[in-house]
Amino acid sequence: MSDTKDKGKTTGRKPLTVSRGGGSGTVKQTFSHGRSKQVVVETKKRRTVGAQSKPSAAGKSTAKKAPPSGKEPSKLEAAAAKLGITVEELVQRQKVLMQRKKAEESRKAEQEKQQARTKALQEQQEAKQQQEKEREEAEARRKAEEAERKKAEAEAKKKAATEAKSGGRNDRGGKSSSRGAAPSQADLEAAASSAGGRRKGGRNDRDDRDRRDQGGGRGGRGNDSKRRRGKLTIASALGDDGDRQRSLASVKRARERERERRMGGEQKEKVSVEVTLPETITLQDLSGRMNERVADVVKFMMQQGEMMRGNDIVDADTAELIAEEFGHTVKRVSEADVEIGLEGVEDDPKDLEGRPPIVTIMGHVDHGKTSLLDALRSTDVVSGEAGGITQHIGAYQVQLKSGDKISFLDTPGHAAFSAMRARGANVTDIVILVVAANDSVMPQTIEAISHAKAAEVPIIVAVNKVDLQDSDPSRVLTDLLQHDIQVEAMGGEVQAIEVSALKKTGLDELTEAITLQAELLELKANPNRVADGIVVESQLDKGRGPVATVLVKRGSLQRGDIVVAGSQWGKVRALVNERGQQMKEALPSMPAEILGLDGTPEPGDAFNVVESEARAREITEYRQRMKRQKEGVATQRASLEQFMTSLKDGSADVKDLPIVLKGDVQGSVEAITQSLEKLSTDEVRANVVYGAAGGISESDILLAQSSGAPVFAFNVRANKQARDLAEKEGVEIRYYSIIYELIDDVKASLSGMLEPEKKETFIGYADILEVFNITKVGKVAGCKVTEGVVKRGCGVRLLRDDVVIHEGMLKTLKRFKDEVPEVSNGMECGMAFEKYEDIREGDKIECFEVEMIARSLD
Repeated sequence: MSDTKDKGKTTGRKPLTVSRGGGSGTVKQTFSHGRSKQVVVETKKRRTVGAQSKPSAAGKSTAKKAPPSGKEPSKLEAAAAKLGITVEELVQRQKVLMQRKKAEESRKAEQEKQQARTKALQEQQEAKQQQEKEREEAEARRKAEEAERKKAEAEAKKKAATEAKSGGRNDRGGKSSSRGAAPSQADLEAAASSAGGRRKGGRNDRDDRDRRDQGGGRGGRGNDSKRRRGKLTIASALGDDGDRQRSLASVKRARERERERRMGGEQKEKVSVEVTLPETITLQDLSGRMNERVADVVKFMMQQGEMMRGNDIVDADTAELIAEEFGHTVKRVSEADVEIGLEGVEDDPKDLEGRPPIVTIMGHVDHGKTSLLDALRSTDVVSGEAGGITQHIGAYQVQLKSGDKISFLDTPGHAAFSAMRARGANVTDIVILVVAANDSVMPQTIEAISHAKAAEVPIIVAVNKVDLQDSDPSRVLTDLLQHDIQVEAMGGEVQAIEVSALKKTGLDELTEAITLQAELLELKANPNRVADGIVVESQLDKGRGPVATVLVKRGSLQRGDIVVAGSQWGKVRALVNERGQQMKEALPSMPAEILGLDGTPEPGDAFNVVESEARAREITEYRQRMKRQKEGVATQRASLEQFMTSLKDGSADVKDLPIVLKGDVQGSVEAITQSLEKLSTDEVRANVVYGAAGGISESDILLAQSSGAPVFAFNVRANKQARDLAEKEGVEIRYYSIIYELIDDVKASLSGMLEPEKKETFIGYADILEVFNITKVGKVAGCKVTEGVVKRGCGVRLLRDDVVIHEGMLKTLKRFKDEVPEVSNGMECGMAFEKYEDIREGDKIECFEVEMIARSLD
């Protein structure tokens, strides 16, 4: 309302307006007891701070929008001025508020629609459930009525037949009386309706009674029946006894009986399925694979006379009979099928890429194999080996000046490490046969040649130590001809390189020969697949746990991969190269140490990467089970064979030397165990009670104490607790760093266990001239020494007619009542035997000495 609009109006009442300018007024204040007070109130216009501080922008816009002089501003402008903002800003705020209000209203409307839809759906489901329930109840009532009707019809027919018989007897063959007449259809329907009507009538009577109880007694007489019921019970408190409905269990039993009746009448067709059967299976698992109830399978087994439960295990043959009895087909599988697909598919030739060669250095002990590898690697590994000999396989990778890479395996040359050399030859591409120029071909050199030929890998001969004065390389090449190794200089195909690991000469020629041989072999592998390879060595590290040195043959081994190595598995936590550096992945032909396995695998075991932990656990459990069964059968067979052999030979039991063996790596433990087994004979044997990689712990001491065995430690030590326990229990711990020293000690111990050999030496003869019977002494023979001498305490044999009738010891040797140590030839003496007196004149005595000679293992 503005002044411009009120100018034309001439009403006597002045329009109500809000005073814009400053002014004063009075306000009446009222207090208690009728007191009042007039207060003067002055109103002041609010100063707009923003307009004064920033007149440049806000002032210009306000000035533009200000009304012409003589006119009052509108409500919108007044509100904007009161808030200290422009009209455009106020309009924008109102638009935003309106949009927000509309959005809130639409959200509420959508929420109400959703709630309505949910409620309608619930009501629809409830109505559907109610209809289903009513349908089931109606079906149950119909079945009950049908049963009652059939029963009534049967009773009516029976009654009619009885009456007909009695009527026929009365009429003696005439017309049947009216009582014996066959019942008509109307009579049957009436009887059925009377039987069913009782049920309906009962329900109708209850409905009528309910109507009477609810509204029939206006004067309060509708509840007389309830008052006349008498004693109040729980059933009467919940409702009329006659009005109670059937329980839920009763309805379920009725439905079950009806279902069984229908199935019995229709004989539903059984579906035959193919059942996959392992070697052993539980009845519960078998019933699940056959889609049968466990109770049915157990019932069938009881019918066959086998009282079994659902979790009992049956073999594959029994399971096959059960499945065929139930009408199913059978597919037999083996436990070994868990390893199917473990190796993966064959690689596509298009995906193959070149890989570095794997070279194994083999030869006799102390011929310079590790020194040659040191020269190639420019490192000093041999100083870390005890006695200057390699005790386990080392895996290294060398990068040449040309950029090519070569993976080396350094195998031991000692005779005890035959298994390690065979293992190295089986995983290699090229074998370098190191032969010392001053020693020529030696036993382990011949063994290395046989391993290389068995693995069908090419050989490169490296004639080492050519810098020595007594070296003769031509002799080496000539001796190799005896073992079918013909070098190129003699018209063969085997390359021979003269090198000196000490002077580092001939190394470039050796690497060129390796590269040339690798090019001829065309070594390729697919790096873009899951990895597999072989375990070269394994050990139990105190700080890192089980550590396995592996050689990747195909694919790329990465951290986080789930690896199965023999009967052990785990997730790769770290990949370490031979220099102790962490790696992200190991490519083909690359050696690496992996951490994360749950145990130390056997050297030579294959390793594979699998997709899940469940698959890895399944494979390792199968392999461990097979390993236990194999060891149990082998032990049982060996024990039985030994028992039968001892019975056949009549020999005494074999003496065992129990040993608890701990080594630094699994390969060393394996080599020592095999060497000790070779020392065993028919009389004594070294029995390794327990052998494993790792330090000596308290459990090892307890095992040694219980089995009466010493602890042999090869390159490992016992912790303080184990040492204290060993000292307390009296367990001997022997430390070794060189393998042949350990073998020599065991050999000496076994030699001491051998029974000494008895050596009998003849010393003389004596003839009995006369026999004297002396009181308190017994019979004494008066003898004359006819040959040699007779010594007191020597062994004697009594000969009668050149037949030995007694063998024993000489108790008394006297000459003229004096005990003498010996009697010479031609002299007479008196002799008495220990615990034997059947001596006669004319008998001959043979005297001998027994010498005990200690034996040793050759």
